[in-house]
Amino acid sequence: MHRLLLAAAAAVLMILPRPAAAQGSEHGTLRIALREDPDILDPTLGGTYVGRIVFAGLCDKLFDINEKLQIVPQLATGYEWADPTTLLIHLRPNVLFQDGEKLDAAAVKATLERDLTMPASLRKSEINSIDHVEVVDPLTVRIVLKRPSSPFLAQLTDRSGMILAPKAVEEEGKDFGLHPVCTGPFKFAERVPQDHITLDRFPQYWNAGAIHFDHVIYRIMVESSVRLANLKAGAVDLVEYIVPTDIAAVKADPRLRMVISDGLGYEGITTNIDHGQQAKNPFGQDKLVRQAFERTIDRKALIQVVYNGLYTPTAQAVPPSSPFYVRSIQPPARDIAAAKALLAQAGVKPPVQVAMMVPNSPDTVQAAQVIQSMASEAGFDVKIQSTEFATSLAQSYDGNFVSYLIGWSGRIDIDGNTYAFLHSGQRDNVGNYSNPVVDQALDQGRAITDIEERQAQYARMWEQERQDLPIIYLWTLKNTVGMTAKLTGFRPVPDGMIRLQGLQMEK
Repeated sequence: MHRLLLAAAAAVLMILPRPAAAQGSEHGTLRIALREDPDILDPTLGGTYVGRIVFAGLCDKLFDINEKLQIVPQLATGYEWADPTTLLIHLRPNVLFQDGEKLDAAAVKATLERDLTMPASLRKSEINSIDHVEVVDPLTVRIVLKRPSSPFLAQLTDRSGMILAPKAVEEEGKDFGLHPVCTGPFKFAERVPQDHITLDRFPQYWNAGAIHFDHVIYRIMVESSVRLANLKAGAVDLVEYIVPTDIAAVKADPRLRMVISDGLGYEGITTNIDHGQQAKNPFGQDKLVRQAFERTIDRKALIQVVYNGLYTPTAQAVPPSSPFYVRSIQPPARDIAAAKALLAQAGVKPPVQVAMMVPNSPDTVQAAQVIQSMASEAGFDVKIQSTEFATSLAQSYDGNFVSYLIGWSGRIDIDGNTYAFLHSGQRDNVGNYSNPVVDQALDQGRAITDIEERQAQYARMWEQERQDLPIIYLWTLKNTVGMTAKLTGFRPVPDGMIRLQGLQMEK
């Protein structure tokens, strides 16, 4: 009880003052609470979900997706495939970057080439089917692929489709993320790490009529109780993630509105298979040990305890609503006897130590604690390493982990949920997993256009992944957004992004 009282007191103490509206506007500042601090604000290098939410205000894309998961033009006005490997994109005229430069085909070419060649690029695996990019005329780009790629257009609806200001890229170089310049409705103003990011309205935005705020402040609030307290007090206008245990409190407040929608992503446990010294342990080296670990987990009970049963147990990277979902791939039931038998078969004697890196959000830590308790019954000794989110990502890229409880926000095509994480040689494959069956199926899945034929490839891939378990998939996600009831125009798109176009406050 004392801990609950202290947490409530801390939440009250951290309620932020309501900033005054800017002169000449109906409501000068929109205040959004983020669950984590984004990593670098460079679309080529960025890897966080909350970073994508900030990019939604800062950087428009060639294409976007709508509520029905349809691809719609944004910086582009349209496209056509001249042949299976040649894509023509037509650009919107009279679009300006936030430094006054004009958007043109040369800027698109330069951005895509940067994504392909920058050493630390996280976009490379998304668009590595590109052979070359040509400028046809100032408003037409020709992209020539090495081979047909079914998911290629979908990749341009996210960070790979965000076009960067060429002069700013040249001047800032690797430090572009400190002062990003794009074509979005708001331009970068300020960042205080672990506290807030401020964007100011860009008056020359091509769709300026859809923007009704002068400023957006993204506040970093790791504690869910703090986010809820600030929302109820009116110190923030929108919270991008309401933990399921707080949903009832938001629904009960007539001043607030709760929007729950299906997401595209998953939560899972990624294993370091072959990335440095921390892979050299039974959990990383023996798939039987990982299979045993999975058999200790009761996904349904875990989700009920931590998330009020809101999420759906899974053993694959896409939700049941996806056309690529394989219904025969289901999570196994918890079976401690089977887990112990697998450990015996592997020749491993308890206790089996497993270090688990966990982002330091309270609900994720609680989920790790439930897994820790469940696994202990079969002889696993799970050591939880609670780590600041951006730091945990950096450590994963360095191979500085044994296992990593981490989610992925998801993409509309299954390739965006699998290729970068399971195909050998990809930077997001942080555990260095490699299997030729998986690689071939993922490559074939990109090259085939027929959905049924693609699904057959992914079914083959899942059969192998389920044996190796480089990632133990746990549950699929939902988007849970809380906001003041006065905020109108919110669109619940499955990717979970907070699109600022159309948002406004009622008078």
